[in-house]
Amino acid sequence: MLSCIDSRVAPELVFDQGIGDIFDVRIAGNFVNEDILGSLEFACKITGAKLILVMGHTNCGAIKGAIDNVQLGNLTEMLNKIKPAVEVTKYEGNKSSKNHAYVDLVSKENVLRSIELIKQNSNVLKEMLEKGEISIAGCMYDLDTGTVEFY
Repeated sequence: MLSCIDSRVAPELVFDQGIGDIFDVRIAGNFVNEDILGSLEFACKITGAKLILVMGHTNCGAIKGAIDNVQLGNLTEMLNKIKPAVEVTKYEGNKSSKNHAYVDLVSKENVLRSIELIKQNSNVLKEMLEKGEISIAGCMYDLDTGTVEFY
């Protein structure tokens, strides 16, 4: 599972799982880089995990930071990995981090983008997916309702 570091979105709690039940890669904004791809490859190819689930969430601070173009040390480069989702999100209205509907739409786009990057940038996972050995899915966790929407 690839999810955000936000403590309100702990996958073990969201999906009622115990310690050792899931591999959980957490990073602010649940984006993909080489280290995360390596971790996902380990979980699937070496240990036998069958599903990669990318989970975003509502009211995500990392998404807000990317929208606001926050500049701060290493955070700047990290947020640059999320900005492509900001750039491709189609939205009529106020494109501001204060607009929760827009933030949540960018967060969903970021999940979809992460899924595509996993497929594009990991030959190991792409081959496993093509052979039907694994599945890759996305979802959004709603902080207000506690519900998960899969897509």
